[in-house]
Amino acid sequence: MSDQTIDRVTALVAPEVTAAGLSLYDLEHAGGVLRVVVDRPGGVDLEAIAAITRAVSRLLDEHDPLPGHYTLEVSSPGLERRLRVPAHFAGAVGETVKLKLRAGVGIDRRQSGVIVSADHDATVIRVAGADLAATDLRVAYSDIQQARTVFDWEPAPKPGKASAARATRPTRPAPEKKAAS
Repeated sequence: MSDQTIDRVTALVAPEVTAAGLSLYDLEHAGGVLRVVVDRPGGVDLEAIAAITRAVSRLLDEHDPLPGHYTLEVSSPGLERRLRVPAHFAGAVGETVKLKLRAGVGIDRRQSGVIVSADHDATVIRVAGADLAATDLRVAYSDIQQARTVFDWEPAPKPGKASAARATRPTRPAPEKKAAS
């Protein structure tokens, strides 16, 4: 989709999203799918997604800003969010990210670390070196092919091992057996 079309759809959709108490996180049109990603502090529930889907669908039907057929998909960014624009990086300061850089940048193409800062041109991530010393790496947005936040899932307990909760939970007394008469 051209930048002009994205701007037109954004101008149409953003006020409706804001009126619903949400923020427009991302908007993308690719492969016949118009993807509208919304967010709000504390996350977005299914009820909010359903309501904004109906409102945006109605707006798009009224104004018909996109040529041809497309499928509307409205969602939240999720735990592991895709980062595409400087505002996404600025909003993810303090979070762990994985970056895939374009070929020929001069450093390893795959980088991961914590976002320290972000401005209009680049983001700074703190990466652990081979000697485990932290290094701040400034990466221009134009050098990033893909970026996403990483949610740190806690490891599952090993099978057969009692969890701490189970080990400290009181056990029920065994039922008393009645004497046979």
